[in-house]
Amino acid sequence: MADDVEGAASNISDREFEQFQGLLRRLAGIHLSPVKKALVCGRLLKRVRHHGLKNYGEYFRLLTDGREPQELQIAIDLLTTNETYFFREPKHFDFLRDRVLPSWQAGGRFRIWSAACSSGEEPYSIAMLLADKLGESAQWDITASDISMRVLERARSGHYAIERASHIPQSYLRNYCLKGIGKHEGTFLMDSRIRGKINFMQINLNAPLPNVGEFDVVFLRNVMIYFDAETKRQVVNRLIPSIKRGGYLAIGHSESLHGVCDALRPVMPSVYRKE
Repeated sequence: MADDVEGAASNISDREFEQFQGLLRRLAGIHLSPVKKALVCGRLLKRVRHHGLKNYGEYFRLLTDGREPQELQIAIDLLTTNETYFFREPKHFDFLRDRVLPSWQAGGRFRIWSAACSSGEEPYSIAMLLADKLGESAQWDITASDISMRVLERARSGHYAIERASHIPQSYLRNYCLKGIGKHEGTFLMDSRIRGKINFMQINLNAPLPNVGEFDVVFLRNVMIYFDAETKRQVVNRLIPSIKRGGYLAIGHSESLHGVCDALRPVMPSVYRKE
């Protein structure tokens, strides 16, 4: 059986790959290009083995025939998890610090949504910046969402390998990160003061959104590169009601809203404002 599965990993058929393409597009709005065939093989191989199946076609049938509803969530988690790191694309954090926060009127609540938070590095980066600039006792909070329950569980823990800390400013490391000792040596934990400011929740941006309120800033970074033009339009239009008037949407530096949405005005590359 092991030999059969190993063969399946290197010989997934075009038809089988197209089945997973369609599944991910239907459930998450994500388009898998043909160059992602190796990614599908690599990320799903252990699940094929786990169920003792001969090939990916059998695994696809397992996902879609209703026998294993939890397995479908596992597969979606594996196929949608993307690499990230603390303070990725730092110009957005500079913009938040230098342009947005100085104009915030104390007395209200400042809210940010990290709408594709993956394993949590983005919302924790935002939280450290807000704690530093607004103070921990100020009225601010962060909603962090992702389609993957697996990465959300990791994000909630706030526990990372020490190598992940390389992009965190030293002052933030001292003030908001706890260095692991003993059996936790080689790791660090986000301080509970920071973790308590973030509400993690599962949200599929390709479906009707729950009522999460309005936000001063929405981060939707490095996720639309996986969407086709129509899906981008639908996702952005779903998000617009959640942005306060005068609020901002930040997208990835390699992304654009050109031809996607005319309700937001560009204020700098990859940052848009709702008038």
